[in-house]
Amino acid sequence: MESKVAVFWFRRDLRLEDNVGLQYALSAGVPVLPVFVFDTDILNLLDDRCDRRVDYICQALGVMHLTLQQHQSSLHTYHGTPVEVFKKITQIYAVHAVYCNRDYEPQAIKRDQAVGAYLQENNIGFYDFKDQVIFDQSEILKNDGSPYTVFTPYASKWKATLTTEHQASLPASFDNFYKTKIKEIHSLAAIGFEKTDVVFQQPNLDLTIIGDYDKHRNFPAHNHTTRLGSALRFGTISIRRCVAFARRHNETWLSELIWREFFMQILYHFPRVVNSCFKTRYNSIVWRNDEAEFQRWCEGRTGYPIVDAGMRQLNETGFMHNRVRMIVASFLCKHLLIDWRWGEAYFAQKLMDYELSSNNGNWQWAAGCGCDAAPYFRIFNPTIQTQKFDKDLQYIKTWNPDYQQRLAAPIVSHEMARERALKAYRDALH
Repeated sequence: MESKVAVFWFRRDLRLEDNVGLQYALSAGVPVLPVFVFDTDILNLLDDRCDRRVDYICQALGVMHLTLQQHQSSLHTYHGTPVEVFKKITQIYAVHAVYCNRDYEPQAIKRDQAVGAYLQENNIGFYDFKDQVIFDQSEILKNDGSPYTVFTPYASKWKATLTTEHQASLPASFDNFYKTKIKEIHSLAAIGFEKTDVVFQQPNLDLTIIGDYDKHRNFPAHNHTTRLGSALRFGTISIRRCVAFARRHNETWLSELIWREFFMQILYHFPRVVNSCFKTRYNSIVWRNDEAEFQRWCEGRTGYPIVDAGMRQLNETGFMHNRVRMIVASFLCKHLLIDWRWGEAYFAQKLMDYELSSNNGNWQWAAGCGCDAAPYFRIFNPTIQTQKFDKDLQYIKTWNPDYQQRLAAPIVSHEMARERALKAYRDALH
């Protein structure tokens, strides 16, 4: 057996700097073996072998691997289920303890419980830390000890609780990584995936975008969003760095970062939202769930130019502007009366920055059934949304250039669809 090590298990924190759990591991007094597991329980659920997210992860790991090599260390990657992988690791190394950063999704919590149980059986410590959020679990609660379910008071408490220490970056240290010859890390092909059009770049906080984020964020043609969703999702940038920057430069972007944590704590405290409406009465809605109409929505063939532009942008790039996400989600749930879970699942397949808590929270918001959701009778009119946010049709012309040839046959009329949706919701709720 090789010498004693502490294992640091990378998951949603694919960076070497400002990484809480990694710094604790490096301070443990034994060399740190940096590990990433290509979890087959997750990968086997992905139908598309050209998944941009897997490619992004591989490229981010490659960057870390090169840096570690400069410090006579190496990233160790594995392909399998986490428990199987840790059984292998503990057969090769004398593992002192395993360190990682916390995750809050129900399946991730089960995974960590299973790994923790195996390690405990073998007298190996398992330590997790808060890293991907400023406040987690039960740090921001109402005065009566219950979780917030409305954003505005949550955000007020969040801001009132924030101190300089909460947003302070941790210094990077490379002194205590396990020294080893260079190891090969898994390629995309080795885990059964194919190259995509993704080119990983180190995430950047761009003042020219964030400084006036509030002025441009609703206009999809402006291309004036941070594009940091994937970096936050996979932890290639630190939330502490983002919050400190937002506090200095733009309150609106800070609010978006707080929304992210709000939805994470909703998922943590109410895991039933994965498959159920937060407002349980809304589970009684009778959805039409027309499969042909759903397919037209997926392909961007609804006859509503801004809806179709959004879906084409998503399908071609793995990204959709946030204002347009709201429009297409409202359209699916209200105009077509298709279950929000269908749309949520489609976004989960396609979005580069897919995150369960935010995706679920925003879809339930659009459908009117979530916590702090838009009221059910708020039904976006795609034509008015276009006039407000894409009046020169720049966004539509970019992603839906043949829109004029297809204007004659919208999938449904707004007026009829609105009345139909209002009736379906009223019937379910009253």
